[in-house]
Amino acid sequence: MTAQVKRDFLIAYIVDRLTEYLIEDNNIGLDEALKLVYRSNVYQQLLDEDGELYIQSPSYVYELLKKNHLQIS
Repeated sequence: MTAQVKRDFLIAYIVDRLTEYLIEDNNIGLDEALKLVYRSNVYQQLLDEDGELYIQSPSYVYELLKKNHLQIS
């Protein structure tokens, strides 16, 4: 497995978990949750190879998403 494939896998996993957290915590649908994730600055940070946010746990990334970009509880 190449480094790029591993990175893509980790990003996809984090996006899946973020979506699940948003649905559970905010009682929203799948489409809305995905829009929130993909339109966030956190998603852009996940794609940044140099920042390596993609190696963090999904729960840590979710806290960043809530705190810095969504203003949700």
